[in-house]
Amino acid sequence: MAFAKIPECITTKDEYDTSIGKLRFFDGLPDEATIQKVYDNLDRSRAMHAFLDMIPLASIEAMRAGFVEIGCDACHKVILFGDLMDSHSLFLTGNTDTVYVASILNLGEDGPTVIEVPGGAGPGTVNDAYFRFVCDMGKPGPDKGAGGKYLIIPPGYDGQVPDGYFVFHSPTFTNFVVNRGFLKDGKPDSSSALWRDGLKIYPLKSASNPPKMEFLNVSGKSMNTIHSNDFGFFNEVNDVIQREPIELLDPELRGNLAAIGIRKGEPFNPSEHMKTLLTEGVVLGNATARALSFAPRHPETRLYGEESEWSQIFVGGYQWLVDEGRGGRHMDGRTRFFYQATLNTPAMVLKLVGVGSQYAGIYRDENHQYLDGGKCYSLTLPPNVPAKDFWSVVVYDAQTRSMLQTEQVSPGRNSVRHPDMKANSDGSTTLWFGPSAPGGKATNWIQTIPGKTWFLYLRLYGPGEAWFDKSWKPGELREESAAKGGY
Repeated sequence: MAFAKIPECITTKDEYDTSIGKLRFFDGLPDEATIQKVYDNLDRSRAMHAFLDMIPLASIEAMRAGFVEIGCDACHKVILFGDLMDSHSLFLTGNTDTVYVASILNLGEDGPTVIEVPGGAGPGTVNDAYFRFVCDMGKPGPDKGAGGKYLIIPPGYDGQVPDGYFVFHSPTFTNFVVNRGFLKDGKPDSSSALWRDGLKIYPLKSASNPPKMEFLNVSGKSMNTIHSNDFGFFNEVNDVIQREPIELLDPELRGNLAAIGIRKGEPFNPSEHMKTLLTEGVVLGNATARALSFAPRHPETRLYGEESEWSQIFVGGYQWLVDEGRGGRHMDGRTRFFYQATLNTPAMVLKLVGVGSQYAGIYRDENHQYLDGGKCYSLTLPPNVPAKDFWSVVVYDAQTRSMLQTEQVSPGRNSVRHPDMKANSDGSTTLWFGPSAPGGKATNWIQTIPGKTWFLYLRLYGPGEAWFDKSWKPGELREESAAKGGY
């Protein structure tokens, strides 16, 4: 009787040299040292992937905790940047240009919750506990800027839904609500009053006698809303898993968390050895997220090809899909976005000429070098920036991904807030970056710090056709000599 010949490709060798050390086998069976190495590697790898996958979830949890710490612990208690956001607070790539008003909904406690948006509101959005899109409000929402009542329904709700509302169902109990108001004559006063006078958030069960709105003006106040980059990250994730319905995540994502000890209804209490592996996983995940954010390798990230450093912020759209889903989920695109930004809405992705907003980031100069806070740089925006409402440039700290903290507490320039910016003779505008203002260019200067790296976002509100068809294109960041810069 002839046996089948055993192909070498299906066998296991006695030894392998790998990045985790030498692996040894006897007739295909791993020895004890190999078993320990591969299990440690498996746990470490799962921890790294949990970090990358759960950044959106941990980010919302850090936001919720930051709101509670400052006193916004109910839906009718909202934070208001009545005098605009600045670098005192830690928010992922917040802007200095719009009047933010934000709240955290607790649908598990409150049930269906009403959001009354006043007419004339700018863009607003509701995101769930995984930063998934629930709905838009204001100009890009179904009220089209006329104002209206929105009703956010929690998971599992089977009660009556009354008429007269824009109704949206959220898959999670925790939801992040943020609205933005535009400046008028370069000032926030009008939008601040709009929110104070017109915004109302309350449980539907309290509609006949809603609680009085409480607006906490946090402009100039210190608060942190950024997730941990150490072992504490997993505590943040576990808190969410325990609070939210089990359907928050699909079985594969839940399974990866369960494999490292995070499971709904069970305590998260890893051994010291497991803590070490989880911490190493965070280090690797954080390093990977930073590479994806500041040195992206996907060609579609580039707005204008390999020679330009301008990057798209959304890669894969607001649902993070490759080729409209035919290529699956764009995992790297999702990680990259939520490591440096918050808020997920199609209004920031879809081609909506004259409506919503568009974003571009830049992390290196024209010579493809990281941006050095001790050097002088220039950036020229050609004439006729395609922004119906306004455009802005804001500088961020690469460490915190929040506004760069300098003596210039609002580290940006805005076409309506800073009308004293000087244009060039051809109608273009050149902005300057460095530790001190170049001679004669203080109105167009944003301060940086020696020893700190930085990056910037360009925002267009009411983006024009020339942005989408790329007939208008911003210049590259150019390093200037100290003499030319006026240092």
